[in-house]
Amino acid sequence: MQRVDNWVTRFEEGVLAFLLAAMTIVSFTQVVARYGFNSGWTGALEFTRILFAWLILFGMSYGVKIGSHLGVDAVIRLFPKPVFRAVAVFGALCGVVYALTLLWSEWLHIFGLDTRGGAIDYWSKMYKIGIGLDDLRYPDAIIETFGTKERVQRWIAYLILPIGLFLFMFRCIQAAWQIITGEREMMIAAHEAEDLVAENKDVLKD
Repeated sequence: MQRVDNWVTRFEEGVLAFLLAAMTIVSFTQVVARYGFNSGWTGALEFTRILFAWLILFGMSYGVKIGSHLGVDAVIRLFPKPVFRAVAVFGALCGVVYALTLLWSEWLHIFGLDTRGGAIDYWSKMYKIGIGLDDLRYPDAIIETFGTKERVQRWIAYLILPIGLFLFMFRCIQAAWQIITGEREMMIAAHEAEDLVAENKDVLKD
């Protein structure tokens, strides 16, 4: 399990670093090209928008890993420790249900719900249709060498949907197990109650 966690962490960190670097480089070069040479890349806006979407969906799972998702814990910290842990595990499992529902909602048929679709189904439809993005096009060299379509296919950009949600589900399962085993306290980064007590501990002394 630790080996898988290390591999996923390196994968997430590598992709996040690449996305941030790519967004910065493309945005900077576009500003230079536009204001310095009155030119630019027509697909830059769409490309950076896709990179930003990838950054959010990759960051969603990595945020669970490092415990950076914000939440309110002032109420549940009033519970006894066993109840607090049970609620924390429940919160992590809610994340699993959320990710699984967005990935493949048909599993809800076991509860008698008439649901269909999800990220996997949507991505597969985009793959079969093969339609392209609005402005993002392949370089001429790639089109001539591989005989591809002119526009980049949407399924390539939307690949982050199943990948990001699967990683988020994996991290939520991992967080639930770590809470059960005592390796971590909660899935979220929230210590409002403790912070308020620390900030006001000397108020009554005056």
